[in-house]
Amino acid sequence: MNDWADLEAAVSAARGMAFTVRSSAGVSGGCIHDAFMVTDGVTRFFVKRNRPERLDMLEAEARGLESLARASAVRVPAVVHCGPCGGDAVLVLEYIELGPLGVRAAGALGEALAVVHGVAADAFGWDAGNFIGTTPQDNSRSRSWAGFFRDRRLAPQLALASDRGYAVTLEDAGQRLLECVPALLSAHAPVPSLLHGDLWGGNAAADTAGLPVLYDPAVYHGDRETDLAMTELFGGFDAAFRRAYVSAWPLPPGHRVRQRLYNLYHVLNHLNLFGGAYLDRAKRDIDRLLAEAR
Repeated sequence: MNDWADLEAAVSAARGMAFTVRSSAGVSGGCIHDAFMVTDGVTRFFVKRNRPERLDMLEAEARGLESLARASAVRVPAVVHCGPCGGDAVLVLEYIELGPLGVRAAGALGEALAVVHGVAADAFGWDAGNFIGTTPQDNSRSRSWAGFFRDRRLAPQLALASDRGYAVTLEDAGQRLLECVPALLSAHAPVPSLLHGDLWGGNAAADTAGLPVLYDPAVYHGDRETDLAMTELFGGFDAAFRRAYVSAWPLPPGHRVRQRLYNLYHVLNHLNLFGGAYLDRAKRDIDRLLAEAR
């Protein structure tokens, strides 16, 4: 962004005080958006930028961060501005200096996440669609968790996998699994908890005070176990995290089977986004879940 005038105007309006970019630097912000830090020499902001047609992704992220912030349980970057800017789409956030999620912060995050999950709704879903990575995520509300997870999560990913050329390997078993989802979840009656929605190790860290920070959410209301499941899919969370969470809110029987079911959604999404390296894992997990259903 060579001309800072539009960004300076947007940040100035949002803050109610003048902001002038004195320096900027690229920072790590994932593979979807360009990310950089801007400062006037006193205050720093984290900026995500993308093409105008990706504004809906940034707006969904902003809404998710604001929902998590309202839970008043864990630190998330404050949203400063989101909208068109200088021919781009931008999301401007509070800049937080981040470090590894150590043992103390991991334990604090487990306790805080239990509080976030305590923010309940009267139905599963959310007030708008959003994204898991770049994949659209349908959050149309439902009173049935089994129906929601089958129709809004697994079915779209399996359909997309067929479109990507994986039908021979996955379609038959995947369709049988969709028929089994109500049975796999029949003894389970979760409340519609507020979820981060994309809780892998890269979306949690600690600030300079050693307190946990969450970011890059894919928020909706669902079974709290889906967040817990994802923390074990790719690693990155100290065991203190799960101990603290379970101490605050124990998990009911059967959660390990449900963990495989819930993580299949993310395995399929990785298959659809990144290719065949995830195909064997997806087929193996589907087969194991079908065996459980029998």
